[in-house]
Amino acid sequence: MLAIPAKLAGCEEVILCTPPDKDGKINSAILFAASITSVKKIFKVGGAQAIAAMAYGTSTIPAVNKIFGPGNQFVTKAKQLINQEGTAIDMPAGPSEVLVIADESANPSFIAADLLSQAEHGADSQVVLVTLSDAIVEATQKELAKQLTKLPRMETAQQALKNSLAVVFTSLSALVDYVNEYAPEHLIINTTDCDSIAEKIINAGSIFLGPYSPESVGDYASGTNHTLPTNGYAKAYSGVSLDSFMKYITIQKLTKEGLDTLGPVVEEMAEAEQLKAHAEAVRVRRNQ
Repeated sequence: MLAIPAKLAGCEEVILCTPPDKDGKINSAILFAASITSVKKIFKVGGAQAIAAMAYGTSTIPAVNKIFGPGNQFVTKAKQLINQEGTAIDMPAGPSEVLVIADESANPSFIAADLLSQAEHGADSQVVLVTLSDAIVEATQKELAKQLTKLPRMETAQQALKNSLAVVFTSLSALVDYVNEYAPEHLIINTTDCDSIAEKIINAGSIFLGPYSPESVGDYASGTNHTLPTNGYAKAYSGVSLDSFMKYITIQKLTKEGLDTLGPVVEEMAEAEQLKAHAEAVRVRRNQ
């Protein structure tokens, strides 16, 4: 989700930093993903220290222009700090989150599974269910209790559920306002009118429509990028795309006739801002 768009954008050098396990080894799945995406430089380092190494460079790790990828709160803070000094980042991305909109047509077992798929990420993840139906909340709570016991990461998911909530609204408009204010990383709309509700959403990282679009598919197979804004940043940021790896330079070349055409406008606007030298830079050329 990061190496492929970087390659498509024409980045000449792509490096990967990932923490090793307790035996000093990198997960084989990560190495395989790096192999098929032609990432040649891989460093055994993670956390805020990896961000610092990539931002400033070390004797072994090269300094880079852009640092992308999610992490914990320390990684997020480190990325924000180095961004102030000129290194580009994707976005401030914190703990994972999902918000599910469900009506009475939704299968409670589907809802519970979607909530748990994010809750197992970490104890600081947040999952939210919003609905117009008390019955859906009650049925989902029963399913959560049933499915939770089957998870290897049950304790982690339990901790995340303590930070989570279900909200019952009396009107769809109030529900939509809440969702847009929350601006979730992942938004699942499991309702009969999911398409029309989606048209009302203006703040979300990625949206999953209908009963057969679990967020897990977005993680691994649907083709959308999974590096998404969290913690309300979907109000201001989009997920990573090809454009994220690119930058643009504008070029201007005017003829004498072109400057004569635009010059009076430039002079007038520069004078209005009391920037006389700006105006003179045009005027001196027009008077030659």
